[in-house]
Amino acid sequence: MRLFLLLYISIFSIIACAKKTVIVPEEVVTMNENNNPMEGTFVLNQDSQAVVTAVDFTGSEDTYNFSVTLKSPDTGCDQYADWWEVLDKEGNLIYRRILAHSHVNEQPFTRSGGPVAIKENTFVYIRGHMNELGYGSLVFGGTIKDGFESIELPVEFATELAETEPLPTNCAF
Repeated sequence: MRLFLLLYISIFSIIACAKKTVIVPEEVVTMNENNNPMEGTFVLNQDSQAVVTAVDFTGSEDTYNFSVTLKSPDTGCDQYADWWEVLDKEGNLIYRRILAHSHVNEQPFTRSGGPVAIKENTFVYIRGHMNELGYGSLVFGGTIKDGFESIELPVEFATELAETEPLPTNCAF
């Protein structure tokens, strides 16, 4: 009995100390063992980011065209999705599609771009960017060969690309 109790306490302690990620409709939060948000993690409301909701493609190797659907909290030129981009696993920019205006009354919206120079088995991320809010964490990832699916990418991943050309020069409306 004493051995059983010791084993039970050990297993409970291990489970209680484990980190877990909780995804609820409005937030993505990493929780600690006390079920509190971990220090240094982001509480990212899905309504404050450009969320990639669909990815389609056409073309052939090294000349693919992508059609990317974004849902974003555009309010006008003061806050809008200003681009979507394709990057590799290491965070290198492969392609960026600049969005020339806000899409306040068109949500979600789809914009195409290319050519994107990748092989059919190259794993890439497709993510959106908000002009004032930065990158979102709800992106698509995958390959041309195997397809793309919605995944969560750390919001801090390759944020230095926000300063990499090409960049928007203005917002039409």
